[in-house]
Order: sequence, then structure tokens, then C-alpha cells
Amino acid sequence: QLVESGGDVVQPGGSLRLSCRASGFTVDFYAIAWFRQAPGKEREGVSCITKNNESTYYLESVKGRFTISRDHANNTVFLQMNRLKPEDTADYSCAAASPGCGSDWRFVAAWGQGTLVTVSP
Repeated sequence: QLVESGGDVVQPGGSLRLSCRASGFTVDFYAIAWFRQAPGKEREGVSCITKNNESTYYLESVKGRFTISRDHANNTVFLQMNRLKPEDTADYSCAAASPGCGSDWRFVAAWGQGTLVTVSP
């Protein structure tokens, strides 16, 4: 099971840190990705971290603003979001899969329920 938290209402230019905490399995064994879905739009992949932390991937529009990281001790993956923009408003979900990110994202083990991020003046 994956549980997200950290979503909130924030002004443009602000920051949030989303958490994706796993229970029942160890996040170290999976690639973990963040997705988002804005109202009326398709879900899109935002960021992904490989299971050995060797590589991270970002949606072009969030590069330089978002950072994905893994906390082994707490079995949690974070998404630090800085310089938020109104277009970042969406429901953010995390998921675990193997063997990896991108074209290696094949066998999904778990999805979270989502956490809402609203960026508004």
C-alpha cells in the first residue's frame, strides 16, 4: 500500500513536499514514480526514481523545480516541489513498479490514492 500526503493550497512561487509512504513492502525494491492529473486532463508522469537510486527522471516542465528522493529509513519517497505554478495544480499520486522507469515501467505493484495540490493566488 502507498499513502500520499503533503498536498495543500499554496501561492504561485511557493513550495510543497509530497510524501509517498509504503506499507507492506519496501520501496527500495521498486522504481517509484509520481503522476498527476489536472481536472479535464490526462494523467501524466511527473518524476521517477529507479530502485537503486541510480537515475531520476522529470517531466520537462518541472525540471529544475521538482526533486524526487528516497528515505530508506522511513520507507518513503518524497517529491520536493519549488517555484510552484498554477499549471502544477493537480491530484498527485505515487506508484511502485518494476523493473524501472520509463520503458522499464512494466509491472505496477501499488498505487496511492492521491493528494491534491492547488496553486492559486
